[in-house]
Amino acid sequence: MPSLDFDTEKSHFLHYYNERASLFSDAVKSYKTLLSLLLADNDEFATPHVNGRVKHREECIGKFERKYRQKLEDDKKDYEIKEYITDILGLRIVCHYGSDVELVKKILQNNFQIIDETNKTKVMEAHDDTFGYKGLHLDLKLLENRAALPEYKRFSEYRFEVQIRTIIQDAWSSLDHKIKYKKNIPSKLKRRINRLAALFELADQEFETIRTETTKSEEEAILKHTEDNHLNAFLFLSTVKKHYQDYRFDGHKVDEFVEELCKANSSISCSDIELALTREKLEQYIKYQSEHWNRFNPYTTIRHALYYYDKNLYKNLLFSMQRANFDKWIDDNSNSQATDNV
Repeated sequence: MPSLDFDTEKSHFLHYYNERASLFSDAVKSYKTLLSLLLADNDEFATPHVNGRVKHREECIGKFERKYRQKLEDDKKDYEIKEYITDILGLRIVCHYGSDVELVKKILQNNFQIIDETNKTKVMEAHDDTFGYKGLHLDLKLLENRAALPEYKRFSEYRFEVQIRTIIQDAWSSLDHKIKYKKNIPSKLKRRINRLAALFELADQEFETIRTETTKSEEEAILKHTEDNHLNAFLFLSTVKKHYQDYRFDGHKVDEFVEELCKANSSISCSDIELALTREKLEQYIKYQSEHWNRFNPYTTIRHALYYYDKNLYKNLLFSMQRANFDKWIDDNSNSQATDNV
């Protein structure tokens, strides 16, 4: 039964916590796996990183004392500590960009019951002279259909907190927590901390702007695509995406690959890649490889395509064994099939 005796309620909470410690740990592991799977199954944003933890029992007691004990005792309201600690089970989702946060929230809305929401970003941005921790906190419970499944039934009654942040917000939070005596430091140091927090916020906004401008440049490259343009990542994507509509091209890999192509031929153009990819014998070899050895990804296909298009110019795009296998296959099939016009 609830009471106003802190020592009694602390003892009750510790007993409650200790009895369920193993269950709490299993729940966090299970929720982490579930969230990772739900967030990976989308095409709207890069898959965020998910981690989790069980809040230590002493941290739970400390939080209750700081936030709730005094008011409850002043109001003479009986309490149970466990009813005020909603983040014993805590998970964190770290996104790449600020706009991803709402997309993640939408996925969580569709898969869980949202009990409570705290938008620390909106609270912070409501004051134009304040900088600091931002993020979206959601208290969640399993929906009835998932809670009834055997793998979740054991801990379906427990709510859990999910914090959604950007990489920059997560970095600031981690560093901010390491700064000692923040509430009692001299004004000069407080000002420096605020300046630093403002720089983190600016960095977050700039990354978002750069992504938006990059997407815009990709779209413009598709619209302004011409054969005479010097190859760059945007033009490369505008050329190959129509051949590989279901493949997700990673920006870093594209940069490295385009650099490699330009190193092989400084005047390579989109039309070269286009012509290379549409040769009939290449399609036959890709099919042969898929049936007998392994399926080529787009990069490997383009390497073979350009080598077949001009063996001297693009020789180094393939390893010696790849060239030998491809050349042998071409020789073996030269009598049975007509070769492409070079």
